[in-house]
Amino acid sequence: MSLLSVFTQLAPRLGRGAMAFGLSAVVCVAVLPLPSLAQLSSPIAGGLAAGSGPGVHSPNSPFAPLPQRADVLPWTLLTDVKLRDGPKGPRPRYNPEQLALNDKTQRIQGFMMPLEPGEKQKHFLLTSVPLTCAFCTPGGPESMVEVYSKDTVKYTLEPVAVEGKFSVMADDPYGLYYRIKGAVVVK
Repeated sequence: MSLLSVFTQLAPRLGRGAMAFGLSAVVCVAVLPLPSLAQLSSPIAGGLAAGSGPGVHSPNSPFAPLPQRADVLPWTLLTDVKLRDGPKGPRPRYNPEQLALNDKTQRIQGFMMPLEPGEKQKHFLLTSVPLTCAFCTPGGPESMVEVYSKDTVKYTLEPVAVEGKFSVMADDPYGLYYRIKGAVVVK
């Protein structure tokens, strides 16, 4: 999934200012040389196109990878999604372990990807690897969880852990695979 397609899918949810910011970002990223982006956290692994697959945390990244925690869902479980052909294009085919997470309180950690400008966020994405730049998706939809938090969360470059009602989405119109609602930050 390309950056433009992710932006296009999320655009209806964004405010007018965020849409203009995002569209200008898409245009700017299109002219950046790829090697400089790949030096941080490269989503390109195993021949996958940028913005697809589980994402890869580059050893050259200035950000530390997610710390190991036994109390959060492992990204290896979430990113192990197969695709099936559907009438509207490829759709996720979840395994039984992933489906068992649906409509239950779950805890996950990741890196914040804000969906609107501002220091405090109530609606954002958590990603399995840090962003390569402010305008790039670090991996495909299997490497992101959409978060709706109860209270605002201050944006940080450090990993964030949240807990809330987890949804496994079979046919989200925006192409997302997972969502947490009513999320609260946990230590």
